[in-house]
Amino acid sequence: MTDAVGIDVGILKYVHDSDGTAVEPPDLSEERERLERAQRNLSRKEHGSNNWEQQRRTVARRHADLKRKRRDFLHKLSTYYAREYDLVAVEDLDAKGLVELPGNSRNRAGASWGTFLRMLEYKCEREGTHFVAVDPRGTTKECASCGVETDKPLWVREHSCPSCGFKTDRDANASWNIRSRGLEQVGTGCPESTPVETALPTDTDSVSAKRVVETGSPTLTERTASAVSE
Repeated sequence: MTDAVGIDVGILKYVHDSDGTAVEPPDLSEERERLERAQRNLSRKEHGSNNWEQQRRTVARRHADLKRKRRDFLHKLSTYYAREYDLVAVEDLDAKGLVELPGNSRNRAGASWGTFLRMLEYKCEREGTHFVAVDPRGTTKECASCGVETDKPLWVREHSCPSCGFKTDRDANASWNIRSRGLEQVGTGCPESTPVETALPTDTDSVSAKRVVETGSPTLTERTASAVSE
């Protein structure tokens, strides 16, 4: 199966896929600032007054604006992957567990990842695309080239295998492992050649969330689009 992709979700990049494309998380700072300003104004109003009720409606609109922009990004990104590939492999993440992780950014990301994966699953079904959720254990540690596992703290962003010398971005390595596990799970087997032999991109075509929202899909370069062949 040629048109298969592995997708790794993260904090620094919203997704990083096995074709070498990384998509930035959506910038919702402006919407959050408007919401917070509206909430502060609401707290200054006399509860139950006409002014309070008017401001309460403003707060509700700001909440809706924030939710709409986030969901628009998720809809367009999930539609892109469902339509572009024959098989989409992701990690079988416990979205509830992710939401409960300490740290506000992890909390938000966990909730957003769960929504994205649910959207992606039903859109793949609609488009006739294989959707595969694989065991997430070791996708970051395991070398996509030789399979040797190496512990990496979260702050280490590069995969450097002490066994075979293969080096690449941490998330790129994980996405390749996710892709391979997805292919195994549907019974098509793994590519006989390793990521090194198939010219796994060690650099990344980074795509902003704004481009996803505006165009409906991240634009792959010719290099990344043809990087993987089986």
